[in-house]
Amino acid sequence: MSQWNMSGGVNQTWGEDGGPSNYPVDDVHGERLDDSELSDSDEEIESWITWYCGLKGNEFFCEVEEAFIQDNFNLSGLSAQVPFYELALDIIQDLESPEEEKLGPEQKDMVENAAEMLYGLIHARYILTSRGMYAMREKYLNVDFGRCHRVFCEGQPALPIGQSDTLRHTTVNIFCPKCKEIYFPKSSRHGNIDGAYFGTSFPHLFLMAFPHLCIDSATNVTFVPRVYGFKINSASPYFKPQEARNEKTRRRKARRKLKNADNEKAKPKSKTPSEIQEGEFSGRSNRVSQDDRRK
Repeated sequence: MSQWNMSGGVNQTWGEDGGPSNYPVDDVHGERLDDSELSDSDEEIESWITWYCGLKGNEFFCEVEEAFIQDNFNLSGLSAQVPFYELALDIIQDLESPEEEKLGPEQKDMVENAAEMLYGLIHARYILTSRGMYAMREKYLNVDFGRCHRVFCEGQPALPIGQSDTLRHTTVNIFCPKCKEIYFPKSSRHGNIDGAYFGTSFPHLFLMAFPHLCIDSATNVTFVPRVYGFKINSASPYFKPQEARNEKTRRRKARRKLKNADNEKAKPKSKTPSEIQEGEFSGRSNRVSQDDRRK
């Protein structure tokens, strides 16, 4: 026996003994759902983590396990970095919060941004664990992080890396295991991801955990610049522009100093007060001697 609510749906079923039944019921037709239909309906519900990692531009993220998020030890210190921490954590775990209904549109956007920030910081910790590295390993083998831009690396798959573990310092870069250099991601969508969501240690620990994925950089070919087929001398300003600029500045100062010295020599020498007095005295003595001769 089913009891219908005012909207026309079934909100409760009753057993033969008059008590409530635990079988799930179709809200429209009032029919019981079997296990297969129930499992299909559960599979259609997408979690926030799956939705977020599936967005375009978020291919670098792996899905963090719920058990990792539910362990408070793994979240220590994050409440001081993320605003609306409790609400953001509820969103990540798909939990409904009565406080969220009281927020305005702008505050809800702030909570959504806080949830993305919190997930990024949790993600940075998760990928340093063994299970997180295996999740990132699958993405690395699928080349989800892109390839090295360097020609001589021959399309080597790259790994995400941040230049700082602090939020809002730099955006994410990609690290090449072959040339051991970092580059900007090829897609502009990935250029908006904070580098702190991956941290500075991940690619190095990843290669240490999977040494068979390491590549000897000593065998890597380097580009040799040539002019008409000839190598450019290593002492050329081409390789040492700063030294060339310093030498040019030094020569300019030396020429200026020499020119000033020549100008000083060309100027008439100024007389000191004692020399002026001696000149006046000698002039008077000459006039006196001329007067004596006339007499």
